[in-house]
Amino acid sequence: MSEPGRIAHGMGSQPVEADWPALQQRDVEQVLQRFPQLGAGVQLGWHSPRPFSAAAQVQTERGELFVKRHHHSVRQPAWLEEEHRFIRHLASRGAPVVSPLTDTHGNSSLALGDWTYEVLPRAAGDDLYRDALSWTPFLDLHHAYSAGATLARLHRAAEGFTARARQAPVLVSNLRVFSQRDPLQAIELALPRRPALARYLAGQDWRRTLAELHLPWHRELLPLLAGQPALWTHNDWHASNLLWRAEGGSAEVESVLDFGLSDLTFALFDLATALERNCVPWLELDDGGRAPADLDAVDALLAGYTSQRPLDRNDLFTLKALLPLVHADFALAEVDYFEGIVGSRSSADIAYHAFLVGHARWFGDNEGTRLLDHLDRHARTRN
Repeated sequence: MSEPGRIAHGMGSQPVEADWPALQQRDVEQVLQRFPQLGAGVQLGWHSPRPFSAAAQVQTERGELFVKRHHHSVRQPAWLEEEHRFIRHLASRGAPVVSPLTDTHGNSSLALGDWTYEVLPRAAGDDLYRDALSWTPFLDLHHAYSAGATLARLHRAAEGFTARARQAPVLVSNLRVFSQRDPLQAIELALPRRPALARYLAGQDWRRTLAELHLPWHRELLPLLAGQPALWTHNDWHASNLLWRAEGGSAEVESVLDFGLSDLTFALFDLATALERNCVPWLELDDGGRAPADLDAVDALLAGYTSQRPLDRNDLFTLKALLPLVHADFALAEVDYFEGIVGSRSSADIAYHAFLVGHARWFGDNEGTRLLDHLDRHARTRN
């Protein structure tokens, strides 16, 4: 699937050869023929190292753009339009997002051959985390505070968006499996529709593993889910999906990027994802480290969030219960993607053994207990 020379983020700390070929000049020129308002003189700049698609900054005579290309098995135009409608809603409510541009037919997603494209204007702000991997920390605690406050404001802006859950079957983040009363049965029932996942799991003792590691967390979480108001959420709230502006001695969030994993979930799911993405250095586990959570960053992110959207003790108990499972559904989605679409058993192994199993095991060990106890103490001090 890839062409030599394009390097992307891998499943660990080391860069790898990309699964998808880099955008070429001819690709972008063909796409931009449908966007005559953007002008000619196309020049490609920086290529994104993100793994699930190919994207690049593009300069034309009218300004700077961002062109992103997905394989049709990952995103078809109708699936991409789901997140575009969400972004447009957020923009209409004053959220710091950039709406995808539309072509001469009024479409914001474009199918050409085996590919689906989207074109976005340049977002405001500095890309301070351009090369940062997910699960790497904030540069300072003020960044954590600003990220939390911006997430809360985004959640307020998302209210009133009443679309149903996404139809895209690949690479969206939610809690569809682990919000069920019987997650193991939910997986069993889904396997006929997900043959690649079924093929992979056939070689794993997954029922015993999930019963041992995940179901105890699930029993604690399930009673807390009933009262959660449904909300469309970002679901990949990492510092690298934010652009920043200088503000005194630090920086504030200026723009929010990349709604590719967005779906109908609930606000605390998004907040738990933000803690999981930014405050636990998971990649240290690859080298035998303990991956201690940054409790100061946890506190700063939560302080920023609650400055805009209060959390009571039940919210914090729910957040604590969510954390061990917040990545579990997406880890299964990654197994499905790498086994079925990319054809990489080695990456599917990492998604299963490191992300699905390893992260759940970490929450039961000393460092995970330290983080959960910290949240528990937070909850017990609230009214």
